[in-house]
Amino acid sequence: MTRPDALQAFRVARTWFSHGRKIDMGELAEELGVGRATLFRWVGNRDELLGEILWSLAERVFDRQARRGSGAELVANTVGDFVRTVNADEAFRRFLRTEPERALRLLTTKASVVQRRTIAKMAELLATEIGTPPLPVEDAAYLVVRIAESFIYTDVITGGEPDADKARQAVLALLGP
Repeated sequence: MTRPDALQAFRVARTWFSHGRKIDMGELAEELGVGRATLFRWVGNRDELLGEILWSLAERVFDRQARRGSGAELVANTVGDFVRTVNADEAFRRFLRTEPERALRLLTTKASVVQRRTIAKMAELLATEIGTPPLPVEDAAYLVVRIAESFIYTDVITGGEPDADKARQAVLALLGP
């Protein structure tokens, strides 16, 4: 049997998350056969671990993005695919329903590893696909990500239905055809 490590802790926690099991750091440490202090040293606190799990789900969208179109169309399609994929992920939706305040804090604040990395990925895409965006690249990336978030968390924020196509249309309106 292999000795547990940070990667195994992350994998077990991500499996629990995907099956709807709440991430309890004490239970995770016990499952791995390590002390809580060791687990915290490996993966940080619960919020940090959840942030990494959520990013692992979001990152896949950027990594497997099919190149449909170019320029503003490609950026808008990427946002639409991102919103659609995240909204279709049952584990993500369950987390958003059961812990909405924590989810929004972990996903949409400046302290969020998910938001920081999503903005960085979007900045890379904008720099590649848009010659001169209507704002500096970092600002445009932030705005595009906030548009996506608006259509991912619509149900929590306003009670409306999340809508990937509206997110795509909003990004096209911002960046132009």
